[in-house]
Amino acid sequence: MALDFSFSPEHESVREMIRRFAQEEMAPLVNEAEENEVFPRALFRKWGALGLLGVRYPEADGGSGMDKIADCIIREEMSVVCQAFSSSWSAHTHLGIWPIWRTGTPDQKERFFKPALQGEKIAAFGLSEPDGGSNIRALRTRAEKVPGGWKLNGSKLYITNAPIADFMLVAARTSPELTMDAISLFIVELPNAGFTIEKLKKESVRSSETGLIHIADAFVPDDCLLGDRTGTYSVILDSLSENRVGVAANALGMARAAFEAARRYADERIVAGRRIGEYQAIAHKLADMAADIEAAKWLVYHGAWKVDRGELDGALAAKVKLVASETAVRVSENAIRILGGAGIMREYPVGRIHRDTLLYVIGEGTSEIQRNIIARSLGFKA
Repeated sequence: MALDFSFSPEHESVREMIRRFAQEEMAPLVNEAEENEVFPRALFRKWGALGLLGVRYPEADGGSGMDKIADCIIREEMSVVCQAFSSSWSAHTHLGIWPIWRTGTPDQKERFFKPALQGEKIAAFGLSEPDGGSNIRALRTRAEKVPGGWKLNGSKLYITNAPIADFMLVAARTSPELTMDAISLFIVELPNAGFTIEKLKKESVRSSETGLIHIADAFVPDDCLLGDRTGTYSVILDSLSENRVGVAANALGMARAAFEAARRYADERIVAGRRIGEYQAIAHKLADMAADIEAAKWLVYHGAWKVDRGELDGALAAKVKLVASETAVRVSENAIRILGGAGIMREYPVGRIHRDTLLYVIGEGTSEIQRNIIARSLGFKA
């Protein structure tokens, strides 16, 4: 079986389209959005009109019918311009609605999935908690069965899109037993009287609005239990594994953006009559950055290719995310070093990019969690 890979003409067309859109429609919004820490909601409608919110979903279900490779291309090119925008896009189009498409009833898809594809409703995914971090097994939010529905109590932390969401998938335990089949997802329409959402101030991805959520006796009707069943732990895991390949593409885009900014500066900045890129110390940094990006690129798209073939496993997803996210941190830090004093000035993007790269050595499972997953695949319990 041939294992070679190349981008198809359709993939290249998608790349050109999203690159042009990102430069023309997204780039002019970045500075104001980042300074004010406010997401420009109109982008969701524009993404919906272009079919960018349905990239991974079949045409028969209202999506664009593209593959994971196309999804990663879109993430990469968006992240070159602004990771905060791409982060909000990702939280909506994958984590926020993929489980509904996967297990939802026809009514749930009509009420939530289809409007979300058009950008008419914004989605969020409420999983992480103050005491649990990346450990799903430590989840404490509870769902108690009551007449006509469920009553939720608990808290969620670092939830992307929470302050602007029209609905949120909330993971909660439906039984006091600490078993995985007792974790379910609920579709919560917002605002909800039992939900108090506090917008958080962040140093990273500032214009991607993030929330701390207090849940106190929040009523959710029976028809909003996802898929009309309990025990969606496997759906959560599948969603996270595939999304780890996706966020690796985000990291790749940030690394590219930082590298290009550093290369331009090294070409333009003159010291002692020479471009600084001609000094070996700078040239070697740029060489390492270019090599790291090339290696991360092909690992990311190998992971996407595996998703499309139905062959992605948790260990490979962890490897893809670990390598790409750590590469983005190294490359962006070196970009700041190359720019020197200019690297910490807001006139240049590398400081913002470096702050944003730190999101993905923490979010979607920390680098330490990824190493644990990889170690277990090698037969070692870390």
